[in-house]
Amino acid sequence: MSGTGYNDARVRVRYAETDQMGVVYHANYLMWFEVGRVELLRSLGFEYKQMEVEDGIGIAVVEVSARYKSPARFDDELIIRTRVKTMRSIIIKFSYEVLRARDGVLLCEGETTHVVVDKAMKKSVLPEKYVTAMQAMEAGN
Repeated sequence: MSGTGYNDARVRVRYAETDQMGVVYHANYLMWFEVGRVELLRSLGFEYKQMEVEDGIGIAVVEVSARYKSPARFDDELIIRTRVKTMRSIIIKFSYEVLRARDGVLLCEGETTHVVVDKAMKKSVLPEKYVTAMQAMEAGN
């Protein structure tokens, strides 16, 4: 867990994630956002699979934004810094910063908005155990 309500996860850029110009292909950042979300939940004592199997809910992505600041390249170690930005009973917004580990340069920042859904993909309410843990993180505790 990082300061100010963030959780940090680390990834290393694989060669297959770069494009012809030798930089990370832009869509890979969205996959790293997912890594950040999954690890944030794990840091709170939950697994995404547990949400689906035990609680019968998921958090479907309904909106994504990313702003690219500087390129990542093959073999760079990256820090995916993730936090709960806002939360209501059926909507969760996460924010992300992707930084190069060796120098702390901000490479990308973004947000995803999710709707809590049941197995039939109908809007649902987030169970209280997740609400409590995410609210504590949102507050920076």
